[in-house]
Amino acid sequence: MSTLQASLLFLPFSFPSNSQLRLPRHSTFSLPPLSFNPFSLYFSNLHLTPLRPRVPSTRFYSLPQPNPNPSQPQHDSAVDTGNVELTEEIEGSGSDSRFEGISVEGDSETVLLQSGVEELDLAAAKTTESEGNGVDLVDKKKSDGFDRLPIVVFFVGLWVRWRENVNKVFSQFLDWWPFWRQEKRLARLIVEADANPLDAAKQSALFVELNKHSPEAVIKRFEQRDCAVDSTGVAEYLRALVVTNAIAEYLPDEESGKPSGLPTLFQELKQRASGNSDETFLSPGISEKQPLHVVMVEPKVSNKSRFAQELISTILFTVAVGLVWFMGAAALQKYIGSLGGIGTSGVGSSSSYSPKELNKEVTPEKNVKTFKDVKGCDDAKQELEEVVEYLKNPTKFTRLGGKLPKGILLTGAPGTGKTLLAKAIAGEAGVPFFYRAGSEFEEMFVGVGARRVRSLFQAAKKKAPCIIFIDEIDAVGSTRKQWEGHTKKTLHQLLVEMDGFEQNEGIILMAATNLPDILDPALTRPGRFDRHIVVPNPDVRGRQEILELYLQDKPIADDVDITAIARGTPGFNGADLANLVNVAAIKAAVEGADKLTASQLEFAKDRIVMGTERKTMFISEDSKKLTAYHESGHAIVALNTEGAHPIHKATIMPRGSALGMVTQLPSSDETSISKKQLLARLDVCMGGRVAEELIFGQDYVTTGASSDLSTATELAQYMVSNCGMSDAIGPVHIKDRPSSEMQSRIDAEVVRLLRDAYDRVKALLKKHEKALHALANALLEYETLNAEEIRRTLLPYREGRLPEQQEQEEAEGDLVLV
Repeated sequence: MSTLQASLLFLPFSFPSNSQLRLPRHSTFSLPPLSFNPFSLYFSNLHLTPLRPRVPSTRFYSLPQPNPNPSQPQHDSAVDTGNVELTEEIEGSGSDSRFEGISVEGDSETVLLQSGVEELDLAAAKTTESEGNGVDLVDKKKSDGFDRLPIVVFFVGLWVRWRENVNKVFSQFLDWWPFWRQEKRLARLIVEADANPLDAAKQSALFVELNKHSPEAVIKRFEQRDCAVDSTGVAEYLRALVVTNAIAEYLPDEESGKPSGLPTLFQELKQRASGNSDETFLSPGISEKQPLHVVMVEPKVSNKSRFAQELISTILFTVAVGLVWFMGAAALQKYIGSLGGIGTSGVGSSSSYSPKELNKEVTPEKNVKTFKDVKGCDDAKQELEEVVEYLKNPTKFTRLGGKLPKGILLTGAPGTGKTLLAKAIAGEAGVPFFYRAGSEFEEMFVGVGARRVRSLFQAAKKKAPCIIFIDEIDAVGSTRKQWEGHTKKTLHQLLVEMDGFEQNEGIILMAATNLPDILDPALTRPGRFDRHIVVPNPDVRGRQEILELYLQDKPIADDVDITAIARGTPGFNGADLANLVNVAAIKAAVEGADKLTASQLEFAKDRIVMGTERKTMFISEDSKKLTAYHESGHAIVALNTEGAHPIHKATIMPRGSALGMVTQLPSSDETSISKKQLLARLDVCMGGRVAEELIFGQDYVTTGASSDLSTATELAQYMVSNCGMSDAIGPVHIKDRPSSEMQSRIDAEVVRLLRDAYDRVKALLKKHEKALHALANALLEYETLNAEEIRRTLLPYREGRLPEQQEQEEAEGDLVLV
């Protein structure tokens, strides 16, 4: 099918004449293909040019030059250009003739004009006999053609546009029609296959059609195993596996050693094609008829690499086995040591694996302590010297029928030196010393405690004479309770070992506890613990001896007064004094001092008594002023109340959880407290709150006095309930749970004591208000004042105790030291 194409160069205001046009020859018009768009070709070849006459350089025509002599006719000539110019003569009437195509080419500017109405026969140019007649005829025809040209161009363009739209619609219809038919066919096949799942032919027809569009859908439907298939369906399933590359899952893999799955796949497909889709497929190797053929494929490695791999595997396996064996042996050894031996009731297994921890009951302690290292408890030390003498020379006592005490129980507050006394006894006597804590007997296993007690005493029998010391014996020796059966077994074994059917000669059991009241009576009776020795806190002389012991190996300055320090630390035990010296030594090291000074020891004492200073804590001026008056109230009441302890130091520097405090230390050791002293303590507790009310008003009382009120309430409760210091209740010791009536009377008496103390303090501070202001201002200025500085501050007001009274108290303390 041919395509008729023509080009028309549209040049306004300069149309060529008929003689300058070369018309195409006869052509046959035919409809272009559906995909051809002539209108797009029309605009793609149209190039707008400036609207001016142009002379095309073409071999088809040339524009004539103007004739300088109009009287002479101008002849068309093509001699100079070499072009052949033909003049087309149109036969017939001018009104009935139409152009089929006019082609003008020049400078690549063409305009295509197509017309398929009728074909025109082109005739050869005839030479007229007369030039005048020919020129007139040509001019006439040219004039008629140019008059009809715009109308022809308009209708031709309209027809081209209409044909383009028709071609487009027809082309889209032809493109859509096959797919619509395929979709209808596929939908019909799916409905038929779903309606007849057991019809293999319909399923195969669906697979054939579905494989053209979606092979994945074929695989999915085939593997659901809910429809019958034949050989055609199997073939389509295999085709879908190949197209989607899903067949790669069944191919062998040499790198990973994966075998080929194609035989299994083909066997299963064969079984399904035969119609046995419901039967379970038996993999090779499950039945006797289908044995499993195994092929061992070894990786391609060299002999050296294979030897290295085997060597590394052997080493790793050996290390793992050895590690497991070592851990198991260690755990077993620890378990055996904790039980004191397996299969034996004796000492237990002796192992070199940490004997200190595992076999502590069979290993005596190395002791280098003597009575020279024990200070501050002369009475307890004197009683224990008899035990040491018996261990050194037992015949001295046995010749008169005396027996060594089987047990010695040391009681007293924490830190008084009970453990040190036990070590000193062993060191003085020169005998083995076995040490165990009360909490070391019991563990998670029931019966371990009793076994350890037996193991401990059997080891001691082999080392007799010796000393066994059990620290904190209340862990296993407390009163027996019904719900603590495992603890009772340990206590029973201890009771039997101390005084049972068998006698343990040459073994002294010493024990220490802070709570002797909770021990079982069967344990503390004579015959088991024959002697109960109380180790009290050291007195002034004992504290001085302890300080001298701890300071003897440290350089001290000349201003250090050990006697003054001992007198200023009442209530301190040996552990507190050791801590005091250690804190002072650390302070001196931080400051770079060569010797311990009195200020460093004083700093250590304040840190123990008052707590650590909080210098970085921000306190507002109002809060600091209120704290100063609060602490000044305590100090004024303490100085002007008979029976109150002397003031040690007053400070408004935050220490611990307190914003300020006034510390009081007794001038001497106290063995008992009088009612006057207890009432004085109540008054001192009320001093801070009353000072806040007097200076700032009742509405500005703060919570800083809550701790003072709690202390005062507990003290009043103690006076009424325990000490019988109430006239309304009388000399009665009230039980922990009194009756409601008695409790009401106790509460009323406690409130009375507190109100009386409040009234006394309020009257006292009103009387000494000037001294209160002076002391508060001094605290605001210096933050911390000791007893001497407070005395000098209040000396102009003659408040507080007179200097003569303080000197008398200090002289009494010196007499105690002497």
